[in-house]
Amino acid sequence: MADTPTPSPALIAALTTEHFVQQTAISTSISEMASRTTIYIMSLSSALVAIGFMTKSSEFFLPFVAVVLPSVFLLGAFTVLRLVDIAAENMQAHIGIARIRAFYRTLDDEAAFQFSREFGRWPENDAEPSLRTGPLLAYLTTAATMIAFVNAIVAAAGVALLASFFGAELWLALCLGLGTTTGLMALFYFYQRLRTKGMVRIAKPYGSDKSVL
Repeated sequence: MADTPTPSPALIAALTTEHFVQQTAISTSISEMASRTTIYIMSLSSALVAIGFMTKSSEFFLPFVAVVLPSVFLLGAFTVLRLVDIAAENMQAHIGIARIRAFYRTLDDEAAFQFSREFGRWPENDAEPSLRTGPLLAYLTTAATMIAFVNAIVAAAGVALLASFFGAELWLALCLGLGTTTGLMALFYFYQRLRTKGMVRIAKPYGSDKSVL
């Protein structure tokens, strides 16, 4: 790397600033993810407490539940979609850092060692802790998946109550609820995987040769 032209101080300063901006974007995305998750969980908890109080009134219980559960489900659906978007933004910031680190490696031999792919995070290598158990568990343990699962249970409860209201037996109502949860989770899993695959394709030039997603 002795023949590599020395970059201008302005370029190095700009790259350092961009590196800091990308790190800040990652921190901000994580904070927003935590905030949106908390809002949904608190809304769901409040709704469940209110439903508990409404069980004392058989006249208003079903109308109340018919309004509250769909509202909570829609809030959960919007939250889940946004969580996937936030995760994509987080991945985009990591790709930006990987691009900058790739330039840092060209400065000299010591920089090539200090900023090597082995010392980086995703997408520069496949040593990301969340991926050590495989991509399946990596997808199933994201914050978006956890909220999607809780929201799927909310939908299942609504479907089961609706089926019972129209005279379905308990076992049939439970089966319909289980089917609703399974279908929603499968739909979300493939949606999340599709969005992640798109970011992985963008990251490919800066990552290792082996794809883990």
